[in-house]
Amino acid sequence: MNHNEAALAWEANAEAWTALSRKGYDRCRDLFNTPTFMRMLPDIAGLRGIDIGCGEGHNTRMLAEKGASMCGIDVAPTFIRYAQEAEAEYPLGIDYQIASATALPFRDAEFDFATAFMSFQDICGQEEAVSEAFRVVKQGGFFQFSITHPCFQTPKWKWVHDEEGRRSAMIVGDYFAMDGKCHVDEWIFGAAPAELKQKYPKFKVPYYKRTLSSWLNLLIRNRFTIEELAEPTPDDDTLAANPQEADARVIAYFLIIRCRKG
Repeated sequence: MNHNEAALAWEANAEAWTALSRKGYDRCRDLFNTPTFMRMLPDIAGLRGIDIGCGEGHNTRMLAEKGASMCGIDVAPTFIRYAQEAEAEYPLGIDYQIASATALPFRDAEFDFATAFMSFQDICGQEEAVSEAFRVVKQGGFFQFSITHPCFQTPKWKWVHDEEGRRSAMIVGDYFAMDGKCHVDEWIFGAAPAELKQKYPKFKVPYYKRTLSSWLNLLIRNRFTIEELAEPTPDDDTLAANPQEADARVIAYFLIIRCRKG
């Protein structure tokens, strides 16, 4: 799947994704992935930032509420339309634009920081996207992004269950066969009720897979200094209130990386 095909796939996903996530069915995002990202984030009050692959703007709005002057970009026009409608209803000063992460329409060193929430694993042209993030961030600025965890989202995987039928471990395989390969997964938010799963088509999500070392070396080649890592998981209180998220205490679904220019 090339860049244009991936963009079309996300445009096709955008309507259902926006509707379902805004109803609260993106539970991993809401319960522990984005909260971990926000806790890890440096103070951004008064800074100018760009959110790359902003979708319908949920996380971009959270960044603006922390006091940052935000721009959000996405390749899917439907996502940007919904983001702009939210901005019109609840103005936070966010500038949303249709654009590709591989060719950002901004000057060099225009932003104090860049973020990307769960978008870079879906980008065809990750080398160009990382290079562009480096280019538009000022010297001393940072780039913080989250991706699906490369060690656990592999081409082959299978849950192992204990005597009571609970997921207790995961078997993974073909880890080293995945660098540079695109795999299209079809799924929908598991928490969505049956009537909504029937109403909306499954998402078709392109993943451009890399090993962990490939991700880290990509950042190093682009002269970023890796600063902090996190592997989000529900805390005890979240898990007690949401026991259906116990899987995320068995393996790490996500990886957050912060790196700095300079």
